[in-house]
Amino acid sequence: MSSTPHQMTTNCPTRSTTKRRPNPLSTQYLWDRISEDLGYNGSKRSECGNTSLPPDPLQKEVETLTAHWNLYINLGGFSVGLLVVPLLGSWSDFAGRRPVLIFPNLGLALQAVVYLVVMYLKLPVVYFLLGRLLGGLSGDFNAILAGCFAYVADTSDRRSRTFRVAILEACLGLSGMLASIIGGQWRQAQGYINPFWLVLATNLASALYTYLFVCESVSQVPTAKLFSTHHHKAVWHLYSTGGSSNESGGGFHRCKLWLYTLCFFLVVMVHFGVRDLYILYELSTPLCWGSELIGFGSAALNLGYLTSLLGLKIMQCCLEDSWVALVGLASNIIGLIVFSVADTTELMFTGYGLSFLFMTSTPVLRSKLSKLVDPSEQGALFASVACVESLCFLVGSGIFNSLYPATLHFMKGFPFLFAAIILLIPVGIIGTLQCLDQRRNHADSTVS
Repeated sequence: MSSTPHQMTTNCPTRSTTKRRPNPLSTQYLWDRISEDLGYNGSKRSECGNTSLPPDPLQKEVETLTAHWNLYINLGGFSVGLLVVPLLGSWSDFAGRRPVLIFPNLGLALQAVVYLVVMYLKLPVVYFLLGRLLGGLSGDFNAILAGCFAYVADTSDRRSRTFRVAILEACLGLSGMLASIIGGQWRQAQGYINPFWLVLATNLASALYTYLFVCESVSQVPTAKLFSTHHHKAVWHLYSTGGSSNESGGGFHRCKLWLYTLCFFLVVMVHFGVRDLYILYELSTPLCWGSELIGFGSAALNLGYLTSLLGLKIMQCCLEDSWVALVGLASNIIGLIVFSVADTTELMFTGYGLSFLFMTSTPVLRSKLSKLVDPSEQGALFASVACVESLCFLVGSGIFNSLYPATLHFMKGFPFLFAAIILLIPVGIIGTLQCLDQRRNHADSTVS
């Protein structure tokens, strides 16, 4: 579907290159530019990994500024996208999915152009914010994501939907894994500019592929208007009433919609809130990784998308979807705890290995939300889910990019530990809802 200057990956159904959020290349570029401006070259010092030396105040300044610029850039882009995504997503219920897969790709291509200009001319990093704002005005990656998952819901039945959604998530992970390895090696060999040219090319190719080859999955209404308050009202109606499928479900149905959305928000906020921190954590002492190791680390993280897909398929043979999600959350929590104390390369990769099922929870939650609404409301639903994802980035970036520099003085890995604690909330909600559903089904079967 799309590609951004943050990370090159590949997705379906448009066979393009896309980013799955945070940004190894742009984060490294920010680190290098800020280090250059401040005269810091700590990653090249022989004593970088020597923890017996006192902390370098210049390194802390670089870490803090990089985390803060990540925060500003993410906040700018996603706050704009928060207004645009529900407009595009709900509009796709009437105008079709294809426009929502084309227009954001063009916006992301424009964002890539701005990033390239910044790199060529060595402009201040504040201009990255301008690029993100342009991407946000087109709907950003979240609009493409909403169109993709609505497309999957349009073309799948209830029984196969969870696995189909997981396949789409795995496509993102596989492309992210390959892009992380290629991006790290390429950046080390030729710098940042050439990889970002590929980002621009793949965004344009993705838009062209969608226009030429992707079939429409909904009946189009020729008179559908893009700029209409109806689209935002449709999203509000969905959550205020529980949707059309809530006619006989009562308040419990609407409650489930809200609670599963809350779970999704917390899980995705943690996923994307900490991913910027992995790069900062690995660049600085005591790990002091270079771009090649960072590429392998990002690849190991993205490999979790594939192992999660395989694990989900196996576990679905003997477990309900909710229990599958709980197993995935347990894997995520354990991995984060290991990250919080990782002070060697081996321990860091152990954390990546223990997180091998961390992505089984999000496809389950997407599928559960999709099954709670009518087919005619899938676009509005996934638009709202995309808005939740935008909010995840706003809140996740704000919390974790601020928490990281604030806790460097007493526990560098504290944000990872904090993220593990947050994930205990969706564990409790999903487990409780599953037990209540089992009791209701048992009571219904007894009555019948």
